[in-house]
Amino acid sequence: MTRILSYNILLGGTQRVEQLSLIIKTAQADIIGLVEATDPEVVKELAHRLNMHYCLSGYGKHARDWNLAILTRLPILHSRVHTHPRSFVRRHFLEVCVSRPDGKALTLFLMHQISDFGYRTKSHLVRRREVEEMLRIMQTHKGKPHLVMGDFNSLAPGDPFYASKILRYILAGPHYMPPQPPKPTPPAVIPLRRRLLRYTLRTVLNSQKACALLDHYSKPYAEGGIDLLLNAGYTDCFRYLHPHTAGFTFPAAMPACRIDYIFASPELTVELSECAPITCGTDMQASEASDHLPLGATFLDEA
Repeated sequence: MTRILSYNILLGGTQRVEQLSLIIKTAQADIIGLVEATDPEVVKELAHRLNMHYCLSGYGKHARDWNLAILTRLPILHSRVHTHPRSFVRRHFLEVCVSRPDGKALTLFLMHQISDFGYRTKSHLVRRREVEEMLRIMQTHKGKPHLVMGDFNSLAPGDPFYASKILRYILAGPHYMPPQPPKPTPPAVIPLRRRLLRYTLRTVLNSQKACALLDHYSKPYAEGGIDLLLNAGYTDCFRYLHPHTAGFTFPAAMPACRIDYIFASPELTVELSECAPITCGTDMQASEASDHLPLGATFLDEA
């Protein structure tokens, strides 16, 4: 049995190591893909607490360096960081090959796709180009067990999307920031344009009809290249097991869409037994650790 976890830990997880470790331990995962692993000290500490090996896509200096990490209790056979600036906006596509308990090799790919939902067609096309490059790289593993996981910032075909909930969540911010002393800001200091925008958004969110229209017409802004992965033969693990369940992963505190995925190659799909978001840990909610819910999957090793 091999348990996989894909988890966007939000801007490095700095000052949230305890919360993250409690949520991760709930999954009892053998392999963990960490998106936004921008703080190497957090990765090292999590690996230490979980008694795991780890691979980093790089050692960034800033919270938005968008690094990736894979933690595993299984032996690492080899790893590689694919960096294609013209294809991957966030630079990295992490590949790690491990040895499973049955002695067979399993290759894992981890990705964090661009969001930029406000640009609609532009960001949509960028995400599709990213998936096309991912598929080109993974082509060399065709016929061998492998999976690709991470935060794809894209909707799967047919999945619902509630932009109104996401806006409500954003307006309720800030989120997951270190405690700061209160600094009252006179209303006059806030730019007029921002005040008008917030007023307009709050007015929209107070109307059920306006929210319904917003949810309907904003869906194309969150599309990407999930269909390309499906057409290439990869299995959307959650949707495969739960065809009629939403399975939302973001935002953790107010789930409104499913943008975190684990995709399995055909050789691995036959071993899939479980896949679901994790909503809580020991005496805490997952929303206390990150703005994404972690997604777990279990594969039963062939005899």
